Amino acid sequence: MGSTGFPGAVGLVLARPARLLGAEPFFMEFIAGIEERLAERGLSVLLHVVADEEAEIAAYRRWAARELVEAVLVVNRTVGDRRPSVLRELGLPAVLVGEGGADGPGGTDGGGSGTAGPVVRTDDAGPVHEALARLLDLGHRRIARVGGPANLLHTRARTAALTEGCRAAGIEPVVVEGDYSEEAGGRLTKALLRGPDAPTAILYDNDVMAVAGLAAAKELGIAVPERLSLVAWDDSTMCRLASPPLTTMSVDVHRYGVLVAESALELIDGRPVAERWSPAARYVPRGSTARCGAASTA
Repeated sequence: MGSTGFPGAVGLVLARPARLLGAEPFFMEFIAGIEERLAERGLSVLLHVVADEEAEIAAYRRWAARELVEAVLVVNRTVGDRRPSVLRELGLPAVLVGEGGADGPGGTDGGGSGTAGPVVRTDDAGPVHEALARLLDLGHRRIARVGGPANLLHTRARTAALTEGCRAAGIEPVVVEGDYSEEAGGRLTKALLRGPDAPTAILYDNDVMAVAGLAAAKELGIAVPERLSLVAWDDSTMCRLASPPLTTMSVDVHRYGVLVAESALELIDGRPVAERWSPAARYVPRGSTARCGAASTA
């Protein structure tokens, strides 16, 4: 480590609007898990928030030139992602976070084989199939999804899983693209509910959009869950305190951060990096889901 560096720093660049970080609990819990594990070794997280991928790559170049970090964590993988190859060229060790595998946890695609660095993988398809199965069991056939940005790998995986599951059930979902913000959640929910063949169930890609969607439904006079069921991805205090409380696909985000930190520590130490999967998202039923057309909750 050069004299200008911060000994023991692990870099994390978030290319997203800073305003979303204050509203969306996910990354704060994620970073807390990383920090907790790194602190046991006297290391810390060097966090940088930027506007886009170009600014993120520029940050990596500065870090490499100044020897500011021991390793970096790459989140929100995208289609045609340039970051892994840039990091390899710069000689910056990297852990890729959230990339899915073909065979699910324990499958043959785990462990980072053939990737630009060790990977902490996530099963995005399995939880979507579970949420869809629950909604189908409740009698829902008009199902929509308010997703995240379409260029994200996990967004594509979730959309593909929903489309596949719906087609197997003989129905066609409606999928719209959001940006994880409150504004997008409310606007897109209103557009869905005002359109022809309005959905009776909506799945959201995060908690912020789901809470905004609940408010939008109330504004339109559509009762939840009597006329509309809502499911959020990621649990949070917002979901639990909403009225009615939101059904969620809940992930142990803190534990996720700990696992990512453990991979980073192994990478920094020059040890083999173990195959790891993020904690599986699980369906937590609350008051925002019910049998289609019925008042009883799931």
